[in-house]
Amino acid sequence: QVQLVESGGGLVQAGGSLRLSCAASGMIYSISVMGWYRQAPGKQRELVAFITTTGNTNYGDSVKGRFFCSADNAKKTVYLQMNSLKPEDTAVYYCKLNANGREYWGQGTQVTVSS
Repeated sequence: QVQLVESGGGLVQAGGSLRLSCAASGMIYSISVMGWYRQAPGKQRELVAFITTTGNTNYGDSVKGRFFCSADNAKKTVYLQMNSLKPEDTAVYYCKLNANGREYWGQGTQVTVSS
């Protein structure tokens, strides 16, 4: 069984920063991609960022230049550094792992940005 544990969410003022972490554990044989999605109330879940095991990254248009995704493959952990946060970044952030030929999701962590 694979588990994803997210941490680092919280309340921050606009312009501030937060760093999310997601640690994977369990029967993981091969990882291809780790990343982050978010879902705001009344909206669809959207891509925030992902990183491959070779270090290639991809970002959603709304976060480019502000958010940075990194990973520690040995620790099976992915990070999301969020800078210059805006109220519209408020959402539940979900970690996603592509491994073992499957997708795994974390429980989500709330990020709230006040104006």
